[in-house]
Amino acid sequence: MESREVNRWLIRPRASCHSRLRLYCFPYAGAGASIFSSWAGDLPPEVELVAVQLAGRESRYTESCCLDLAHLIQFLTPVVQSFTDLPFVFYGHSMGGIIGFELARECRRKQQQGPIHLIVSGCRAPQLPNPHPPMSAEADPVFIDRLRQLGGTAEAILEDAELTDLLLPTLRADFAMCEAYSYSPEDPLECSITAFGGTDDSKVREDELSAWQFQTSNSFKLKTFPGQHFYIHSSQEVFLKSLSQDLAELLEKSTLSQ
Repeated sequence: MESREVNRWLIRPRASCHSRLRLYCFPYAGAGASIFSSWAGDLPPEVELVAVQLAGRESRYTESCCLDLAHLIQFLTPVVQSFTDLPFVFYGHSMGGIIGFELARECRRKQQQGPIHLIVSGCRAPQLPNPHPPMSAEADPVFIDRLRQLGGTAEAILEDAELTDLLLPTLRADFAMCEAYSYSPEDPLECSITAFGGTDDSKVREDELSAWQFQTSNSFKLKTFPGQHFYIHSSQEVFLKSLSQDLAELLEKSTLSQ
C-alpha cells in the first residue's frame, strides 16, 4: 500500500527508531485520532503509539464515514500490514474494541501477522447481545440526550447547535455501524486479552467485560477503574499508568523470548 494512503489512516505522534513495540489505538464512536495524542508521553519510551484516524472526522472530515464494519476491516488490514517490523498491540475503546477484535481475526484469516495482545476498553464481549435499544435513527433531541447520558461529549458541544450539526452525522454513522455488527463464532484468538472498564459504567457491565475471556486461548485479565463509560478521560492518569505497566510487561516478555 502506498505511504500516502497509509498516512491518511495512521497518526504517529512519537515515531522512534528505538521502538520495540507498536500500540495501535482505535477510537470510540464519533472520535478522531486526537483523543490519543496526549498518551504517548505517558507510555514506555520503547512503545510507539499509532492512532488510527477513521474517515469522516478531523483530518478526514470531508470523507464519508464507513457504515459497514466488515468493509472497514478490509480497508484497515493492509494498512496495519504495512508496518510489520515490530510486534504490535491493538487497543480500542467501546467501538474501537470491536474494530480491534475483528481486525485481529481478519489478520488470522489471511494468515498475516496479528497482534501479540488485544486490549478492549468499555466494550461488551462480542458474543453477547446488546441490551440497549438502537439510537442511531433517533430524532436529534433524543439522540443528544442519550449522548449526554453516556458522558463522552462535552456539554458545551451538545448545547451548541452549530457544533452538534457538524458532529451528529459522524456519531450517527458510527452508532449505525456498531448496531449493524453481527458476531460470527470463530476459534478464540491466540493472543492474550485484557479488558478494561469503568466501575460505574451503565453501558457495559463487569460481567460483560469478563466474557472476553472466551475470545482467547491465551491469558486474560480484567481491570476496572473509577468512573463511567468514559473513565479513560475522568481517570486518565491511573488508567494510563496501568496501561503502561501492561505494555512494560509485554516488552519484558518479548525481551526474554529473544
